[in-house]
Amino acid sequence: MLALLGVLVVVLGFATKRNPLLVVGVAGVVTGLLGGLSPRAVLADFGTGFAASRSVSIFVITLPVIGLLERYGLREQARALIARFAALTTGRFLALYLILRQLTAAVGLTTLGGPAQTVRPMVAPMAEGAAERRYGTLPERTRERIRSFATSADNVGLFFGEDCFLAVGSILLITGFVNTTYKTHLEPLDLALWAIPTAACAFVIHGARLLRLDRCLERELAAAGAALTREEAAA
Repeated sequence: MLALLGVLVVVLGFATKRNPLLVVGVAGVVTGLLGGLSPRAVLADFGTGFAASRSVSIFVITLPVIGLLERYGLREQARALIARFAALTTGRFLALYLILRQLTAAVGLTTLGGPAQTVRPMVAPMAEGAAERRYGTLPERTRERIRSFATSADNVGLFFGEDCFLAVGSILLITGFVNTTYKTHLEPLDLALWAIPTAACAFVIHGARLLRLDRCLERELAAAGAALTREEAAA
């Protein structure tokens, strides 16, 4: 039971807004030590896990590529592209990305998108560009709000879409654990089919939030414009 205190470390670390990597690392060390491992064994497990997970170091390749693309105008081109579609608002664009992310994750293409490789260089600038086309220059607070919704569309689409793919790790883990522990014969396809209604509900709920973002931006920017007008009149 003492080993579960590592979960408490994670909760407290995130609640106090500490560095996520530091929080997870400390939680792992605490869990290992309370579980009876020696400091050397904990360090060995960290090294083994890092060496076995090649995806941990994939950023070494992707980060320079994304940096070069942004250096040569990827974000500006994304804004220019979205400006050509007059009917595509910020909320509608993000809702389209949400369903695209869900569908690609549902067929196993989980690495096709992501906050670093897709959201930051393309999706967020395109969402901002759609808002700029309608409202002009955006305040920094509004930009951060749009970026957070862009990231949420990616996360929700991936989280609820990948379980519809019967060969994803979580599905295989669940079926393996249940079949071994309870001596049943649960097939991955059964879980994947039951995940489809959940994914559909996630799309409806979060898609509605994304579409409502357009109205929220309109009210927010109208209030900001009115406040600026009052300040100018008072001056």
